[in-house]
Amino acid sequence: MEWQLKTFEQLSTSELYSILKARVDVFVVEQNCPYPEVDNVDQACLHLFSEKNGEIIAYARLIPSEILYPQASIGRVLIHKAHRGHGYAHQLMKKAIEVINDDRKQSAIKLHGQEYLRHFYGSFGFKEITEVYLEDNIPHVDMLLELAR
Repeated sequence: MEWQLKTFEQLSTSELYSILKARVDVFVVEQNCPYPEVDNVDQACLHLFSEKNGEIIAYARLIPSEILYPQASIGRVLIHKAHRGHGYAHQLMKKAIEVINDDRKQSAIKLHGQEYLRHFYGSFGFKEITEVYLEDNIPHVDMLLELAR
């Protein structure tokens, strides 16, 4: 799988449209969860994605520290429905952690994940730091990965 890593300014309008469409398709439509997907955070982030024929098949938003949390964060993690079950999620998370870890200023990565994925995120070393709570009627848990320095 070929990965692209771009700042907001480096994204073409077609790439940005494809990313936003994929995020709305998964997080708003598929999960039946109306919420403000476009949240004015994207402009500060790195966007890690893979596409095929102009369609986003895997995506994660890498959020710098001090934007949402004191730590760097990984969010909006998605695999297009038609491409699930092929190991792309593991590849995506491995690459996202690697990118943040390469920024030697970071000591930890925080994520705000859906509760059913806590074992998946735990397989990368993330530890639960909150109890499960509801957000938009979906169970979530906050998790933290300490980076070795």
